[in-house]
Amino acid sequence: MTTAFITLGLFDILDILLVAFLLYQIYMLIKGTVAINIFVGLSLFYLMWLLVRALNMELLSGILGQFMGVGVIALIVVFQPEIRRFFLLLGTKYNLSQKFTLNNWFALDERGIPDIEIRSVVSACEHMSKTKTGALIVIAKNMDLQSYADTGQILKARVSKNLLETIFFKNSPLHDGAVIWSNSRILAARCILPVTDDTNIPGSLGLRHRAAIGMTQATDSHVITVSEETGNISYIMGGNIKVRITTNELRTFLEGDFSSFII
Repeated sequence: MTTAFITLGLFDILDILLVAFLLYQIYMLIKGTVAINIFVGLSLFYLMWLLVRALNMELLSGILGQFMGVGVIALIVVFQPEIRRFFLLLGTKYNLSQKFTLNNWFALDERGIPDIEIRSVVSACEHMSKTKTGALIVIAKNMDLQSYADTGQILKARVSKNLLETIFFKNSPLHDGAVIWSNSRILAARCILPVTDDTNIPGSLGLRHRAAIGMTQATDSHVITVSEETGNISYIMGGNIKVRITTNELRTFLEGDFSSFII
Protein backbone atom coordinates (compact mmCIF):
# COMPACT_ATOMS: atom_id res chain seq x y z
CA MET A 1 0.00 0.00 0.00
CA THR A 2 1.47 3.27 -1.09
CA THR A 3 0.93 6.37 0.99
CA ALA A 4 1.11 9.71 -0.79
CA PHE A 5 2.59 12.62 1.01
CA ILE A 6 2.51 16.25 -0.01
CA THR A 7 6.04 17.47 -0.43
CA LEU A 8 6.74 21.16 -0.49
CA GLY A 9 9.95 22.48 -1.93
CA LEU A 10 11.35 26.00 -1.96
CA PHE A 11 9.78 26.82 -5.33
CA ASP A 12 6.41 25.44 -4.19
CA ILE A 13 6.43 27.79 -1.21
CA LEU A 14 7.51 30.66 -3.45
CA ASP A 15 4.69 29.79 -5.86
CA ILE A 16 2.12 29.88 -3.06
CA LEU A 17 3.43 33.21 -1.75
CA LEU A 18 3.35 34.78 -5.21
CA VAL A 19 -0.23 33.62 -5.80
CA ALA A 20 -1.25 34.93 -2.36
CA PHE A 21 0.42 38.27 -3.09
CA LEU A 22 -1.31 38.50 -6.47
CA LEU A 23 -4.72 37.75 -4.95
CA TYR A 24 -4.09 40.33 -2.24
CA GLN A 25 -3.21 42.98 -4.82
CA ILE A 26 -6.33 42.14 -6.82
CA TYR A 27 -8.44 42.44 -3.67
CA MET A 28 -6.90 45.81 -2.76
CA LEU A 29 -7.51 47.02 -6.31
CA ILE A 30 -11.23 46.21 -6.35
CA LYS A 31 -11.99 46.69 -2.64
CA GLY A 32 -14.82 49.15 -2.12
CA THR A 33 -15.97 49.01 -5.75
CA VAL A 34 -18.86 47.20 -7.41
CA ALA A 35 -16.27 44.88 -8.96
CA ILE A 36 -15.81 43.08 -5.63
CA ASN A 37 -19.37 41.74 -5.87
CA ILE A 38 -18.74 40.51 -9.41
CA PHE A 39 -15.49 38.86 -8.29
CA VAL A 40 -17.27 37.05 -5.44
CA GLY A 41 -20.00 35.88 -7.82
CA LEU A 42 -17.46 34.53 -10.31
CA SER A 43 -15.57 32.77 -7.52
CA LEU A 44 -18.75 31.06 -6.32
CA PHE A 45 -19.56 30.06 -9.91
CA TYR A 46 -16.09 28.50 -10.25
CA LEU A 47 -16.45 26.60 -6.95
CA MET A 48 -19.85 25.30 -8.05
CA TRP A 49 -18.29 24.05 -11.31
CA LEU A 50 -15.58 22.21 -9.38
CA LEU A 51 -18.22 20.62 -7.11
CA VAL A 52 -20.31 19.50 -10.09
CA ARG A 53 -17.26 17.92 -11.70
CA ALA A 54 -16.34 16.14 -8.47
CA LEU A 55 -19.87 14.66 -8.28
CA ASN A 56 -19.62 13.47 -11.92
CA MET A 57 -22.75 15.36 -12.98
CA GLU A 58 -21.89 15.22 -16.65
CA LEU A 59 -24.74 17.29 -18.14
CA LEU A 60 -24.51 20.20 -15.71
CA SER A 61 -20.72 20.01 -15.75
CA GLY A 62 -20.72 20.29 -19.54
CA ILE A 63 -23.02 23.33 -19.49
CA LEU A 64 -20.99 25.12 -16.84
CA GLY A 65 -17.79 24.11 -18.61
CA GLN A 66 -18.88 26.04 -21.69
CA PHE A 67 -19.02 29.20 -19.59
CA MET A 68 -15.68 28.43 -17.95
CA GLY A 69 -14.14 28.02 -21.39
CA VAL A 70 -14.61 31.72 -22.06
CA GLY A 71 -13.92 32.70 -18.47
CA VAL A 72 -10.68 34.58 -19.20
CA ILE A 73 -12.33 36.69 -21.91
CA ALA A 74 -15.26 37.39 -19.59
CA LEU A 75 -12.89 38.49 -16.83
CA ILE A 76 -11.09 40.87 -19.18
CA VAL A 77 -14.37 42.40 -20.30
CA VAL A 78 -15.86 42.73 -16.81
CA PHE A 79 -12.71 43.95 -15.07
CA GLN A 80 -11.34 46.09 -17.90
CA PRO A 81 -11.08 49.31 -15.81
CA GLU A 82 -9.43 47.51 -12.89
CA ILE A 83 -6.99 45.64 -15.16
CA ARG A 84 -6.07 48.87 -16.93
CA ARG A 85 -5.53 50.61 -13.58
CA PHE A 86 -3.38 47.71 -12.33
CA PHE A 87 -1.04 47.78 -15.33
CA LEU A 88 -0.85 51.57 -15.26
CA LEU A 89 0.25 51.54 -11.62
CA LEU A 90 2.59 48.62 -12.24
CA GLY A 91 4.19 50.33 -15.22
CA THR A 92 4.57 53.57 -13.28
CA LYS A 93 6.13 51.95 -10.22
CA TYR A 94 8.63 49.92 -12.23
CA ASN A 95 9.16 52.35 -15.11
CA LEU A 96 12.68 51.38 -16.17
CA SER A 97 12.80 54.01 -18.90
CA GLN A 98 12.47 56.67 -16.22
CA LYS A 99 14.92 55.04 -13.82
CA PHE A 100 17.71 54.45 -16.31
CA THR A 101 17.85 57.80 -18.05
CA LEU A 102 21.14 59.69 -18.41
CA ASN A 103 19.87 62.26 -15.93
CA ASN A 104 19.43 59.57 -13.29
CA TRP A 105 22.80 57.95 -14.01
CA PHE A 106 24.77 61.18 -13.92
CA ALA A 107 22.43 63.23 -11.69
CA LEU A 108 22.03 65.97 -14.28
CA ASP A 109 19.44 68.71 -13.85
CA GLU A 110 17.76 67.08 -10.90
CA ARG A 111 15.48 69.39 -9.00
CA GLY A 112 12.15 69.47 -7.32
CA ILE A 113 9.22 71.80 -7.87
CA PRO A 114 10.57 75.33 -7.36
CA ASP A 115 9.56 76.86 -4.06
CA ILE A 116 8.14 79.91 -5.81
CA GLU A 117 5.61 77.70 -7.60
CA ILE A 118 4.64 75.94 -4.38
CA ARG A 119 4.13 79.33 -2.70
CA SER A 120 1.98 80.51 -5.61
CA VAL A 121 -0.25 77.43 -5.53
CA VAL A 122 -0.58 77.47 -1.73
CA SER A 123 -1.38 81.18 -1.74
CA ALA A 124 -3.99 80.72 -4.46
CA CYS A 125 -5.60 77.84 -2.56
CA GLU A 126 -5.67 79.94 0.61
CA HIS A 127 -7.46 82.78 -1.15
CA MET A 128 -9.90 80.45 -2.93
CA SER A 129 -10.62 78.71 0.39
CA LYS A 130 -11.54 82.04 2.02
CA THR A 131 -13.78 83.04 -0.89
CA LYS A 132 -15.21 79.49 -1.26
CA THR A 133 -14.09 79.22 -4.85
CA GLY A 134 -14.10 75.62 -6.05
CA ALA A 135 -10.79 74.35 -7.46
CA LEU A 136 -9.31 71.12 -8.77
CA ILE A 137 -5.54 71.06 -9.37
CA VAL A 138 -3.78 67.93 -10.69
CA ILE A 139 -0.02 67.71 -10.12
CA ALA A 140 1.70 65.42 -12.61
CA LYS A 141 4.45 63.14 -11.42
CA ASN A 142 6.01 60.40 -13.59
CA MET A 143 3.07 59.54 -15.82
CA ASP A 144 2.30 61.52 -18.95
CA LEU A 145 -1.09 63.23 -18.50
CA GLN A 146 -1.36 64.57 -22.05
CA SER A 147 -4.42 62.42 -22.79
CA TYR A 148 -6.24 64.07 -19.88
CA ALA A 149 -4.97 67.52 -20.86
CA ASP A 150 -6.38 67.03 -24.35
CA THR A 151 -9.90 66.88 -22.87
CA GLY A 152 -9.58 70.53 -21.86
CA GLN A 153 -8.01 73.76 -23.05
CA ILE A 154 -4.24 73.60 -23.57
CA LEU A 155 -2.49 76.60 -21.93
CA LYS A 156 1.18 75.77 -21.22
CA ALA A 157 1.38 78.85 -19.00
CA ARG A 158 3.66 79.57 -16.07
CA VAL A 159 2.21 78.80 -12.66
CA SER A 160 1.07 81.89 -10.77
CA LYS A 161 -1.39 82.78 -8.04
CA ASN A 162 -3.31 85.24 -10.22
CA LEU A 163 -3.65 82.80 -13.11
CA LEU A 164 -5.04 80.02 -10.91
CA GLU A 165 -7.54 82.38 -9.27
CA THR A 166 -8.59 83.68 -12.69
CA ILE A 167 -9.11 80.18 -14.08
CA PHE A 168 -11.28 79.05 -11.16
CA PHE A 169 -13.26 82.31 -10.88
CA LYS A 170 -16.90 81.25 -11.12
CA ASN A 171 -17.60 83.39 -14.21
CA SER A 172 -14.50 82.21 -16.04
CA PRO A 173 -15.13 79.93 -19.06
CA LEU A 174 -12.32 77.66 -17.80
CA HIS A 175 -13.46 77.22 -14.20
CA ASP A 176 -15.50 74.05 -14.76
CA GLY A 177 -13.01 71.18 -14.69
CA ALA A 178 -9.47 70.51 -13.56
CA VAL A 179 -6.15 72.24 -14.05
CA ILE A 180 -3.17 70.02 -14.85
CA TRP A 181 0.16 71.27 -13.46
CA SER A 182 3.10 69.61 -15.18
CA ASN A 183 6.77 70.51 -15.78
CA SER A 184 6.48 73.92 -14.10
CA ARG A 185 3.57 74.81 -16.37
CA ILE A 186 -0.18 74.86 -16.19
CA LEU A 187 -0.50 72.42 -19.05
CA ALA A 188 -4.27 72.68 -19.46
CA ALA A 189 -7.50 73.83 -17.81
CA ARG A 190 -11.12 72.67 -17.94
CA CYS A 191 -9.94 69.05 -18.08
CA ILE A 192 -12.20 66.05 -17.53
CA LEU A 193 -11.02 63.52 -14.94
CA PRO A 194 -12.12 59.90 -14.36
CA VAL A 195 -14.59 59.59 -11.49
CA THR A 196 -13.96 56.85 -8.93
CA ASP A 197 -16.56 54.12 -8.41
CA ASP A 198 -15.47 53.49 -4.82
CA THR A 199 -18.63 52.99 -2.77
CA ASN A 200 -16.89 53.74 0.55
CA ILE A 201 -16.46 57.44 -0.12
CA PRO A 202 -18.53 59.56 2.32
CA GLY A 203 -21.60 61.22 0.86
CA SER A 204 -20.34 64.59 2.07
CA LEU A 205 -17.70 64.55 -0.68
CA GLY A 206 -19.01 65.75 -4.01
CA LEU A 207 -18.18 65.10 -7.64
CA ARG A 208 -15.03 67.26 -7.50
CA HIS A 209 -13.54 65.06 -4.77
CA ARG A 210 -14.65 61.84 -6.47
CA ALA A 211 -12.92 62.99 -9.66
CA ALA A 212 -9.78 63.79 -7.68
CA ILE A 213 -9.76 60.34 -6.08
CA GLY A 214 -10.43 58.69 -9.43
CA MET A 215 -7.52 60.56 -11.02
CA THR A 216 -5.07 59.43 -8.33
CA GLN A 217 -6.31 55.85 -8.67
CA ALA A 218 -5.79 55.87 -12.44
CA THR A 219 -2.45 57.71 -12.39
CA ASP A 220 0.40 58.53 -10.01
CA SER A 221 -0.57 62.21 -9.89
CA HIS A 222 -1.50 64.09 -6.72
CA VAL A 223 -4.53 66.38 -6.58
CA ILE A 224 -5.52 69.46 -4.59
CA THR A 225 -9.19 70.36 -4.20
CA VAL A 226 -10.93 73.38 -2.73
CA SER A 227 -14.57 72.86 -1.82
CA GLU A 228 -17.02 75.38 -3.23
CA GLU A 229 -19.51 74.66 -0.42
CA THR A 230 -17.21 74.77 2.63
CA GLY A 231 -13.93 76.22 1.39
CA ASN A 232 -12.07 73.22 2.82
CA ILE A 233 -8.79 72.25 1.17
CA SER A 234 -8.11 68.56 0.52
CA TYR A 235 -5.03 66.69 -0.69
CA ILE A 236 -5.41 63.40 -2.55
CA MET A 237 -2.78 60.83 -3.50
CA GLY A 238 -3.00 57.12 -4.31
CA GLY A 239 -6.77 57.15 -3.86
CA ASN A 240 -6.44 58.42 -0.27
CA ILE A 241 -7.82 61.80 0.69
CA LYS A 242 -6.78 64.15 3.48
CA VAL A 243 -9.62 66.58 4.12
CA ARG A 244 -9.76 69.95 5.86
CA ILE A 245 -6.03 70.54 5.79
CA THR A 246 -4.40 73.90 6.50
CA THR A 247 -2.27 75.81 4.03
CA ASN A 248 0.81 74.97 6.10
CA GLU A 249 -0.04 71.28 5.82
CA LEU A 250 -0.57 71.69 2.08
CA ARG A 251 2.87 73.25 1.72
CA THR A 252 4.39 70.41 3.76
CA PHE A 253 2.73 67.78 1.56
CA LEU A 254 3.92 69.45 -1.65
CA GLU A 255 7.47 69.91 -0.41
CA GLY A 256 7.63 66.36 0.91
CA ASP A 257 6.13 64.66 -2.15
CA PHE A 258 7.89 66.63 -4.85
CA SER A 259 11.14 67.89 -3.30
CA SER A 260 13.28 65.20 -4.98
CA PHE A 261 11.11 64.70 -8.05
CA ILE A 262 12.72 65.33 -11.43
CA ILE A 263 10.76 67.67 -13.68
